[in-house]
Amino acid sequence: MNLIKLDAIDSTNEYLKELSKQNSLANYTVVTAENQTKGKGQMGSNWDSEKGKNLIMSILIKDMISSPKEVFQLSMLVAVSIVQALENLEIPNIKIKWPNDILSDSKKIGGILIENNFKSDGSIKSIVGIGLNVNQINFDLLPKASSLKVITSIDFDRYEILKLIIEKLKNNIRIHQINKAEIEDIYIKSLYKFGKPMPFQDGLNHQFMGIIQGVSKSGKIQIQVEDNSINEFEIKEIQMLY
Repeated sequence: MNLIKLDAIDSTNEYLKELSKQNSLANYTVVTAENQTKGKGQMGSNWDSEKGKNLIMSILIKDMISSPKEVFQLSMLVAVSIVQALENLEIPNIKIKWPNDILSDSKKIGGILIENNFKSDGSIKSIVGIGLNVNQINFDLLPKASSLKVITSIDFDRYEILKLIIEKLKNNIRIHQINKAEIEDIYIKSLYKFGKPMPFQDGLNHQFMGIIQGVSKSGKIQIQVEDNSINEFEIKEIQMLY
């Protein structure tokens, strides 16, 4: 594994993106940072992290997807890989809050941001950003956040977690190339509140009860609503209230 360790950077995703433009990097090149000043989450949100406490990483993945229609496939693979790595570390009640937040006991401990570069020659480079709360214990301004240490009272080796995630990701990509349904099934079964009634709010601030039934091939969440029909929603169109 080609690992680049940085002390501080604005964004590991941006750094790896620019580096991959200027150099021919090996597949699964990883950039980590002790401190990230402009970390990004889903929909342009910030990802704040205490220096030296958490796992901040970006991974270069080449040609895992072959078209824009397969973008969500990679998102599923990464989320499932993190779940499996954390389960190996005996972190309890790990779930994926659609589309790719990582929870333990309903508390957010990690997030994923994937950026894809579609080349004119048909090749696709993906930059997979992962933020995982590991040894940070202060979340006073983030009531829905937690960390591995808060949950277990154990200090974790962040590099060992990194290696485990990469190992799981490589293995799941191999599985996915043979049997796409296997990873999709694990992802669906790992969804937070899958098959259970939950309150939601749509883009018009209308609140309703629904039951998560699955996710479409393009990544839309499928929710059974009160009249028993199943509606599909993009990430900006719905919010889970929990």
